[in-house]
Amino acid sequence: MTEPNRRMYELEYPSPSVKSEGNGQTTLVVALQGYADAGHAIELASDHLKAALDSRPLAHFNNDELIDYRSRRPAVTIEHNNITNSEDLTLDMRVLRDPQGHSFLLLSGPEPDLRWEAFTQAVADLVEQFDVTNTISLYSAPMTVPHTRPLVVSGHGNAPELLRRMFGFDSRLIVPGSASLYLERELHRRGRNVAGYTAQVPHYLSASPYPEAALKLLQAVSEASGLKLPLGSLERDAQRIAEQVSDGISDNQEIQQIVAALEQQYDEEISQYRESHPQAMLPGEPEVPSGEQIGEEFERFLAGLDQPHQGSEDHHPPLFELPEEPPHPPENHPHYFPEDLFKADPQEGRDPNNTTFEDDPDGSPSPEDEGYNEGPH
Repeated sequence: MTEPNRRMYELEYPSPSVKSEGNGQTTLVVALQGYADAGHAIELASDHLKAALDSRPLAHFNNDELIDYRSRRPAVTIEHNNITNSEDLTLDMRVLRDPQGHSFLLLSGPEPDLRWEAFTQAVADLVEQFDVTNTISLYSAPMTVPHTRPLVVSGHGNAPELLRRMFGFDSRLIVPGSASLYLERELHRRGRNVAGYTAQVPHYLSASPYPEAALKLLQAVSEASGLKLPLGSLERDAQRIAEQVSDGISDNQEIQQIVAALEQQYDEEISQYRESHPQAMLPGEPEVPSGEQIGEEFERFLAGLDQPHQGSEDHHPPLFELPEEPPHPPENHPHYFPEDLFKADPQEGRDPNNTTFEDDPDGSPSPEDEGYNEGPH
């Protein structure tokens, strides 16, 4: 089989609807685990979304075309002389729906090792096919910042509405490439709105799961897209880890001196940034809502007074039920943490009045459609 004809992905048929209620805008969140995943923030963020929200698969990517198994060596579990499990390397795009019925797309899984150009072309084609309005890529990087200060999320991209008052860099940066950055470049070429958010993780905590970074990234996505993401469990996990870190260094004077020096450096840099960007929303500062936003919230409040109570008997249950316990890595997994870091709260992430997914007959072609090709994408 020649290179151009290799199958890159397979679409679900019929594909689920990706249309959102309200303004009709669709957001794609890109959360590829790989180079830029300090504190496992990207992995935690994508796992949390899939555990807390209803979802359906839209496209499955072919690992044999994209993954170098020898470089990754997926973990295999052997119990009682039998192979019982292997590490999941699924790379797919899914349709998720927030508690208010707004749909969005999530591209998650391991960053491809091979064929970046073909992969980005394929994803960009899907963005155009499903008329995605905004694409937001998630990153996390180890930085010389203290854990005792508000975590910084910096933004870059071509869409000002996705970077509103975010922390940014005015200088020229040269960073190692990634599949997500290649995708941003291709979407920019095609005139699509695109942005990248990077969580700055304390470098001395970057090797362990750091839910604070995942939380701040998803909060940034929520603010930019208007999605109402259930984040309560991540907030509790972030608070728990912060307390554990504080307890762990409370008796170590050397570490405390290092943290104090990082705090001084952080405060000086934030002060300088404030002087040059007086309109920026700095870390730890709540955003003051505009008069228009207050009016919209008031209108939604008044409209909700006429809606039936969530506990009424005529509500429609969600199509996909959460498991009693969310999935978590086995104890011998290299990223195992003693307690589950992304517990899904069914009461937090579900709206019983939410409309469930419906198959979209127009979302993918049928064999009878003109131009339909069962062959490679």
